[in-house]
Amino acid sequence: MFYLYSFTLLFGGLSVINFIFSYQNKHIDVHFWSTLKFQLLMLPLFLIANMCIGYGVRFGYKSTENLSYVLVAAKCLEILISLIMGYLFLKEIPNWKTWVGLGVIVIGIVIMKQK
Repeated sequence: MFYLYSFTLLFGGLSVINFIFSYQNKHIDVHFWSTLKFQLLMLPLFLIANMCIGYGVRFGYKSTENLSYVLVAAKCLEILISLIMGYLFLKEIPNWKTWVGLGVIVIGIVIMKQK
């Protein structure tokens, strides 16, 4: 059950953070004051997202007893979320090299998890 909690919290927190930065890149003016205003308005969402990520890592560690595995898996999840945000906001479609790189990361996680 801790796996499900961990995945859900990590996915939610990382999605919120990537969504905020993707939205900022696409829709917020690059001038300092408009960026500062947007970032200040997003502070409550960043707090919630950071809490989700923190508890996701904690639950992941409880379920696996291996912090390195949890952190690497979270980074892999973040890469997937980044690909999704790139498609949603900028209509970027990953090429075959991206999928090969992601496959290498997944294979590394599987090898690392084996005893």
